[in-house]
Amino acid sequence: MQIPNHVAIILDGNGRWAKAKGMPRNYGHVQGAKTVEVICEEAYKMGIQYLTVYAFSTENWNRPGEEVDALMKLLRNYMKTCLKTAEKNNMCVRIIGEKNGLEPDLQESIARLEEATKNNTGLHFSVAINYGGRDELKRAFQKAYADLEKGKLKAEELTEEIIGEYLDTKGLPDPDLLIRTCNEQRISNFLLWQLAYTEFYFTPVAWPDFSKEELEKAVRAYNQRDRKYGLLKEE
Repeated sequence: MQIPNHVAIILDGNGRWAKAKGMPRNYGHVQGAKTVEVICEEAYKMGIQYLTVYAFSTENWNRPGEEVDALMKLLRNYMKTCLKTAEKNNMCVRIIGEKNGLEPDLQESIARLEEATKNNTGLHFSVAINYGGRDELKRAFQKAYADLEKGKLKAEELTEEIIGEYLDTKGLPDPDLLIRTCNEQRISNFLLWQLAYTEFYFTPVAWPDFSKEELEKAVRAYNQRDRKYGLLKEE
């Protein structure tokens, strides 16, 4: 079985999963964070080299204040847990998104986590926090325009590869497979540039219930796709 090099996941359904169990939405987010740890380990055992998860979008700030505060608290705790997990599993962790929009203490935690794990050679794990695909492209174009004004870049030099150098995902391969849980079938402003040739897999399973078996099921479905990248299929 061919294992995708890079898998991206939209972690959906935490709140609905908790509500179905008569629990508050925040309980679902806590359980969802635990699932992230499990899937990181299982993905690497399977042979996946890069894993990117959508944890908190730029639109998530519009949720009720109580839920946003709980999510920020969970992210703070997760940064500490992730550091321990990364040390244990030799995992290289990277945060993508507009970090300047986060509280200073969270920015510091992120910086410590990235610095401490930058030389690890295991799973390359990226977490999208305060991330939006359109926002990422806007910031990339702003940086490229600034370099054009300074004479560091010429307009005719602006290739797809150069644009990639201005994105949050600089240096990362594009995802081979995108998984979205809880039966939603849209990408919700996630990795708009990077998903150009990615295979999509949608599952009704809510993220807290996503398991090793569900990941294997997604990879098997990926193996049934005919990835020709625009070439004619063989008859």
